[in-house]
Amino acid sequence: MSESSPERIDTELQVEDRVAVITLNRPQHLNTFTGAMARELADTYRELDRDDGVRAVILTGAGRAFCAGADLTAGSATFAPQERSTFSAAGVDFPAWRVRKPVIAAVNGHAVGIGFTLAMQCDIRILAREAKYGVLQVRRGMVGDAYSHWTLPRIAGMARAADILLTGRTFSGSEALELGVASRVVAVAEVLPLAREIARDIAENVAPLSAAMSKQLLWQSFELTADEVERRETELHHQLMKQPDAVEGPMAYLEKRVPRWSGVVSRDLGDPTDGDGD
Repeated sequence: MSESSPERIDTELQVEDRVAVITLNRPQHLNTFTGAMARELADTYRELDRDDGVRAVILTGAGRAFCAGADLTAGSATFAPQERSTFSAAGVDFPAWRVRKPVIAAVNGHAVGIGFTLAMQCDIRILAREAKYGVLQVRRGMVGDAYSHWTLPRIAGMARAADILLTGRTFSGSEALELGVASRVVAVAEVLPLAREIARDIAENVAPLSAAMSKQLLWQSFELTADEVERRETELHHQLMKQPDAVEGPMAYLEKRVPRWSGVVSRDLGDPTDGDGD
């Protein structure tokens, strides 16, 4: 676990459960997003992608917010012109969808602006019913970031993405579920426990190679035709049918025991930088 400080991300690796929890850790500032936070989050995602001891990742926030957007303390200079060669609106340069294991956003409080768009990069999103959400950038003279014009249409559809991105309005956890941007919505006190429960279930019962391959194809699927998806699914079946896990899965089910997976993502899928999700 990393050491706490105002602009660090605490990373707790729960080795016993094979679950990693990343906590955005600026609670006194409602975890508003800084350049330092962006760099450290990307580095942490890369580290966890390579760590075969971790099978599921949770992203959450310290205190009463998940992330209240960009740090606006610079005032009028917040969105000052940047060098084209160095600036990116990506938020993090290794997004959650590149991590080859399920990433769960445990959105424990308000998530607006980049706080919300970072959650949209995750595979599963547990939102607090009591919190407020939105992509407010058009009300700040900017546009949505962190690939939001790519993630939101895929997650919620074009009409709902337009509602969120073009109005910049805020909405409740209950409406987030109606909009299709939340996987589940629960009381704030239940968000992290539920995320942990899901992550532990994945870590124990889901084959790591199967999850990694399925996740990559899911994020790529909108660029593919139905025939291309069928070909890729078929190829993945051929690859997995050669793996011991294809025997272990059915036998564990028939013998009513926890599976003992032997597939290793870093070994069997190569270098993490080889595969894109976009």
